[in-house]
Amino acid sequence: MHHLPSSTRAMNEASKLMAVLDHQKTIDLDLTGEQDDPRLGTDFLFGPARGKMFGVLICHDREGREVSLRAYSGQYNGLWQVPGWAPPLFDLPIFNRLNQTGEPRVKAFTRQLECSQPGSPEYTALFKQRKTLSRSLMQDLHRLYRLHNFRGQSASLHEAWSGTNGIPTGSGDCCAPKLLNQAARLDLRPNSIAEFYWGLKNPSASRAQGRFYPSCHNKCAPILGFLLCGLEDNPTP
Repeated sequence: MHHLPSSTRAMNEASKLMAVLDHQKTIDLDLTGEQDDPRLGTDFLFGPARGKMFGVLICHDREGREVSLRAYSGQYNGLWQVPGWAPPLFDLPIFNRLNQTGEPRVKAFTRQLECSQPGSPEYTALFKQRKTLSRSLMQDLHRLYRLHNFRGQSASLHEAWSGTNGIPTGSGDCCAPKLLNQAARLDLRPNSIAEFYWGLKNPSASRAQGRFYPSCHNKCAPILGFLLCGLEDNPTP
């Protein structure tokens, strides 16, 4: 069992990030006005896609200097990687190649299902085939994830998973895993974290703009133990 607290320092830094999002209307933190990418605009968070979780991790390097890392959950408007934000836990080109091969096949079954009569033998067979293919694709994608902790260890998502149920879609894509994985790879020592929601309320109304929330229980908790291993060996000064 490991624990990383939320602190006033992390929450203050997160509040500064909220102010930037509110003022600049973009997640392009190096915006100069000449290279404005419309895909990075925050309008995306107030449309049909709704809002997203963001996180800030306060760390120190080996000389004791403070370093702040930032992350957004999942993809941002179709982008897995944006400069200034923590990268995903997988090799993006390999992930894209695998997904571009498997996803069209899943969608082909979906189109066939839309043209079939629900409850018919044909519909049932197509549904089972799509489910099998989708599950196989997800397992292949999960094998690409590599998690790094503060003991210099790395593991696949399956190896690091401590949950008793199957691995849900989106596991490893939340802010906390991205932030901790980046900190470990950069040889930084985290000491506090803060995660907040920005954009329209989610459909269940369990997330509201500007509110702080803990890491999720079903996707994050089963891998955070592995990711935090080693912090207790060398506490942050």
